Amino acid sequence: MLRRRRGPHLSGRFRSGGRAAGRLERREAEADHGRRSRPRPPEWVVEVGIGTGKPPLQVHAGTCHMIGSRRRPVSRDEARRLLTEGLRACTHCQPDTQLHIIDLATHGPRARHRPPHRLHPDDS
Repeated sequence: MLRRRRGPHLSGRFRSGGRAAGRLERREAEADHGRRSRPRPPEWVVEVGIGTGKPPLQVHAGTCHMIGSRRRPVSRDEARRLLTEGLRACTHCQPDTQLHIIDLATHGPRARHRPPHRLHPDDS
């Protein structure tokens, strides 16, 4: 009669099944804890520039994927104030629309005025 010999690779695999299950459960518990204890993203974010004072550049919703790496969280009131003072609103998340601010082009000292489009330089 032929006997099959179990190699160490097979016997060890079956013996360590309990340890592997324990490691898997521990990993899942750690991931679950990480999801529960992660701080909530800020509701509004200001993207800031480089240099002295880090001037604000653009207002974003907290979940916007276009936020740059230089940012700081702001309150809803501060986001509204910055937008009404003329700071640019992100064109992707449109915080001005979300904050119900209408007609930003006519508000604030930083608002940009575009001259009427002319087809030819001689047109008056």
